[in-house]
Amino acid sequence: MLWLLCLPNASLFLLLLPCFPAQDGGGKEQSTDIISAWEGDSISITCPMNASEYQLGMYLRDIRQKVNVIYCSKEKPPFINPAFADRVECSKEGENLRITLHRLQESDSEIYVCTEILKIKEINRKTIIVLVKAKSRRPLEQSPLHTNPEQGQSVNITCVLNSSWEDEKFYLLRTHVQPGTVLSVSDLNGSEVSPAFGNRLEYSREGNRIVVILHKLQEKDSDNYICAQEVKGSPLLSASGTMVLVKEVEQACEKSSWDLYALLLVVAVLFCALVCCTLYRVDLKKYFQKKKHNEVYEDMSYNSRRSTLVRTNTYSRGE
Repeated sequence: MLWLLCLPNASLFLLLLPCFPAQDGGGKEQSTDIISAWEGDSISITCPMNASEYQLGMYLRDIRQKVNVIYCSKEKPPFINPAFADRVECSKEGENLRITLHRLQESDSEIYVCTEILKIKEINRKTIIVLVKAKSRRPLEQSPLHTNPEQGQSVNITCVLNSSWEDEKFYLLRTHVQPGTVLSVSDLNGSEVSPAFGNRLEYSREGNRIVVILHKLQEKDSDNYICAQEVKGSPLLSASGTMVLVKEVEQACEKSSWDLYALLLVVAVLFCALVCCTLYRVDLKKYFQKKKHNEVYEDMSYNSRRSTLVRTNTYSRGE
């Protein structure tokens, strides 16, 4: 295999670059990772590696600026770009390689790729979009800051870019719950929509303003959505983001049902208490006691029989 120094001054930058394009190795393309952080923070990038005897090392590359950040060799110490001196390191973690960037700068907002170097070819293992949020200013405007739609409703996200972005690229990214690219738009290649949204996304643009509409929202769509813009010769620009929290309709109905059940239960208890109180005040003994015989009738009957018994027969006297 022929290795060439693709940089004019190898003494300043000791990364050995193979001068043929990276291959995908016939494997499945991995999903893009999205990492959002503040200036001055640290981030870790996990690059998957193939445990093979042909493995030589791993690059972390800035594919927009066409710069190699670090080359982690399998057997030798890592080679680091002087622009990242004392700010980047790598370590092996099982079958993966962990690359850590310290003291992030706004200029670190870029699109990176993990490229594994084998003896016969290169394989791009993972793409990473890094958004470094500047504390001093916000390059892009985005609205609203947050929204709380119900399940099945729609939400509008408006992004105001720094320019008309001709020959550049626009992204709508998810950065927290399920990081990934929702929408990417360019004048040259058209647009690409995440399969997770399919026919549920539409967008319109006028000058440097883009309005993205997300339809038929589901609970799993809850996330932080950030507008980002590629500008030639500058870092990847990003906005503050829109926090979307989708309320589940079924939960609201369930809560209302429980409230109704509780109200009915209270009414039933009050009704029972009222009935018991009423029955307590009414003397029901007279309704359940046996009826006594008519004493007047019995006495009259007895007197009648007694008169009959003691009556003297006038004819028996022989008078």
